[in-house]
Amino acid sequence: MSDRNLFAQQEANKRKSAWLVAGFLLFFAWVGFGGDLGFYLYTKDLPPGRYHHDIPFIGLIACTIAALTSRYAWKNGAKRVLDAAGAQELVTPATPELKQLDNVVEEMAIAAGLPKPKIWIVPDQDPNAFATGHDPLTAHLAVTEGLLKVLNRDELQAVVAHEMSHIRNYDIRLMTLLAALVGSIALMSEVLGRFLRGGGRLGGGGRSRGGGGKKGNPAALIVLVLWIITLILAPIVSKLLTMGVSRKREFLADASGAQLNRNPMALASALEKIAAAPDATKGIAKGAGHMCIVDPAEAGLAEREGFVGNLLASHPPIRLRVARLHGMGYLAAKHAGDQ
Repeated sequence: MSDRNLFAQQEANKRKSAWLVAGFLLFFAWVGFGGDLGFYLYTKDLPPGRYHHDIPFIGLIACTIAALTSRYAWKNGAKRVLDAAGAQELVTPATPELKQLDNVVEEMAIAAGLPKPKIWIVPDQDPNAFATGHDPLTAHLAVTEGLLKVLNRDELQAVVAHEMSHIRNYDIRLMTLLAALVGSIALMSEVLGRFLRGGGRLGGGGRSRGGGGKKGNPAALIVLVLWIITLILAPIVSKLLTMGVSRKREFLADASGAQLNRNPMALASALEKIAAAPDATKGIAKGAGHMCIVDPAEAGLAEREGFVGNLLASHPPIRLRVARLHGMGYLAAKHAGDQ
């Protein structure tokens, strides 16, 4: 990857991270103040003594939660992901496998021109790896115990190079924010959904009870229907957004990682070994699955192509990634032979 393309990708990811936070705040503002508007319109014509929704406390609470969540995700998203995976920091390598990992990470950090990230070990026998953090200065690289057992040195170096590419491209900032914010959207939708299923009582009276046989305000009904639809669709849409963003970046990290260690065939071999593992990765939380080098879901789902695969899998199929890497290896060998 040329420096111009690299810097363009970094700037694009920084902009997308800012837009992600802005969109997250706007979503919570709509969920909060949209609900306030609907309840205000619905209760404003009720007779005296009945509840009137005049104070927009739903919006105030939602925006406060959104602001605090965004700040927390910005500052502590990486720690949350690592804690959820049960990862332990590698401080002093004590075994040959850990020493090799430490050396490989240092080599690939030098090759990428980046500070060496902190290394973490996930106690899971299924092979996988991911990177997280806010920027290259605060980056973390985590691998499972199973990865160290099944890969040789060249394959391990290729996987680390892939993750270093995510760090160098600032993918880690975008993907870590997605992991934290998508979880918050799902939580908010669940809380408000329970509120609605519980009858939606506000203050001292019911929001849905009219007075004197009056029909409900049509504008209020429209707003409330849109509000409820938003609560239902928001977790689904945000999850699909996460998957779409991840798929595109995996292809890019494969290519730029192969350029870092100059061995695309090693990454192809590593991906095939990881995909051949019998069980899905259990140590990595579902909310962080889009950050892994291979989809930690069941292999049958991860390898689906077409609409279903694009809808449900966070990564492109392994065979497509391997085919592209084989193409890179062929072109590199042909170029070397022509010289």
